[in-house]
Amino acid sequence: MRQAGRYMAEYRELRARVSFLDLCKRPELATEVTVTAAERLGVDAAILFADILLILEPMGFGLEFTKGEGPVIHNPIRTTADVDGIRPFEDPAPLAFVYQAVRSIRSALRSDLPLIGFAGAPFTLACYAIEGGSSRHYEKAKAFMYHDPGAWDALMRRFVDATATYLNAQAAAGAQALQIFDSWVGSLSPTDYRRFVQPHMARLFAQLDPTVPTIHFGTDTGSLLELQCEAGGTVIGLDWRVDLRSARQRLGEGRAVQGNLDPVVLLSNQAEIESQAQRILDEAGGRPGHIFNLGHGILPTTPVENVLSLVDFVHNASLRRTH
Repeated sequence: MRQAGRYMAEYRELRARVSFLDLCKRPELATEVTVTAAERLGVDAAILFADILLILEPMGFGLEFTKGEGPVIHNPIRTTADVDGIRPFEDPAPLAFVYQAVRSIRSALRSDLPLIGFAGAPFTLACYAIEGGSSRHYEKAKAFMYHDPGAWDALMRRFVDATATYLNAQAAAGAQALQIFDSWVGSLSPTDYRRFVQPHMARLFAQLDPTVPTIHFGTDTGSLLELQCEAGGTVIGLDWRVDLRSARQRLGEGRAVQGNLDPVVLLSNQAEIESQAQRILDEAGGRPGHIFNLGHGILPTTPVENVLSLVDFVHNASLRRTH
């Protein structure tokens, strides 16, 4: 996850010339960083370079990425009237630059290298839209959810419909799998997830192209895995806080999993990286339906050499296991 990023010199050089939003909105540049990262790392799939918040702009939110502070929403949701004022995203055209990038990346990649598209999950989008940016405790978003469940459900329905339109357009442009990031949903209890999120996620997965595999990922979701599984997704993404073996037992035989090396391990030495990777492979047990991945995105301070060696190690260890 987050293949292209500040840990790569090629990406830093490009970002020195253009802003983050410009990089997202110029298909030729999104293609360059996506393809460069996938080919440099030697991974088994490429990940579209974009951002989960791009969908907010055509829905009427003022989005800015400020240096050192991350995303800022200049007109956050505060009232039911604000929810009513959100523009519907029924026509995918306002994000045409994303689909152009998908087509361009798909044509530039090797034919046997899949391309993964992605979007933010409705809960995480709602949190950003209400908080006005990043948050530690999500108190504004959760207070809104508790105080006015009707307005919350209306907001979630709008984000579900918009996200389904957006992801299906990515698939139509050539994305061969779709990952949904629920980065902040781990802040909820299972009871609140079941009440405020699960029905909306189920409706989202029901609207997606059934021929395209989907990855349902959240962070800090060890208490929510069964509920996420019920909501949908071909694959359940696991962060590093859960044991992969026990997670597979909880999810059942019919569900694939993705994960789940702690990204900070990549800041250590070769021996520790290999030891931790081997532990995860051992937990997977050689059974089909495991995508080795990090438990979240690569950190900006990660030495690129460590990522390359991890990819090589996992490939070689997996080959040894199958022969």
